[in-house]
Amino acid sequence: MTSNASDPRVSKRSDTAFETIALIGLGLIGSSLARAIVAARGDGALSARVVAHDADPEVRDVAREIGLGDAVEDTLEAAVRGADLVIIATPVGAVEAVLTAAAPGLQAGAVVSDVGSVKGAVAQAFGRLLPKGVLGVPAHPVAGTEQSGPEAGFATLFEDRWCILTPGDGAAEAQAAERVAQLWRALGSKVEFMSAAHHDRVLAVTSHLPHLIAYTIVGTASDLEQVSEAEVVKYSAGGFRDFTRIAASDPTMWRDVFLNNREAVLELLGRFTEDLIALQRSIRWEEGDALFDHFSRTRAIRRDVIEQGQDTADPDFGRRSGPAGREES
Repeated sequence: MTSNASDPRVSKRSDTAFETIALIGLGLIGSSLARAIVAARGDGALSARVVAHDADPEVRDVAREIGLGDAVEDTLEAAVRGADLVIIATPVGAVEAVLTAAAPGLQAGAVVSDVGSVKGAVAQAFGRLLPKGVLGVPAHPVAGTEQSGPEAGFATLFEDRWCILTPGDGAAEAQAAERVAQLWRALGSKVEFMSAAHHDRVLAVTSHLPHLIAYTIVGTASDLEQVSEAEVVKYSAGGFRDFTRIAASDPTMWRDVFLNNREAVLELLGRFTEDLIALQRSIRWEEGDALFDHFSRTRAIRRDVIEQGQDTADPDFGRRSGPAGREES
């Protein structure tokens, strides 16, 4: 990231800027956040101090070795003490436990956010567990790779990617959300606001259901007795390779996503099943025109994705050009 006065990510710091940011969870997203914030400081877009914590002592040791942030604390209480922004970067299923443990150490006026792929469950947890005077702003940076762990992060992960915020309806929540939005813009993200319910339905279509399908296809291929595992790997075509990349995503994170967004996922899975049966019928009855029309519509969606800047038309979908294959989470 280079300094540029005309760059919308670089703006004058004001009293809305955060001074100390606590990152709880140092996987791909948490470690990328630490790197991105430090990089933005170098550009003058941010000035916040970064304090990090992970529940796993081995992860904390690695974080110290690679120099994540300004300090790595051994306890959650120490990490959040004095922070005016706390970002929970754990799997969604751990958010309630983190909030419960962190609540006594949160200072009045602090803002708590997250990075999870499900927002309804997080918003409910914020409402129940945050102390009076602490505001919650659920957030979801729509970025990621199939890699995990503190060494997998990189500072440019969020550049030109969407970050969706789902704040509450009050004026204080709106002000806090704008402060969080300024942070994400400084990291290179494009910011969108929507309700938690709408977010969960949209992401069920664009991310959660595709992951579920990928897990299913790769699992089915490995179970087929008439095809050896060696042949599945040896003759993997582009489509199957893409599914294996998605299916290699963090199992804990995706278990929590499906359990916490189960209503939207199950609803869309039912619709997908109906559409799949319709395609099955077209193949059985040799309805070539119906198949051609369906494939033409889906091909147009791919063009729209490229035009919106969410991917490139490069071979292998451009994944060889970056530090890691990006995927929406």
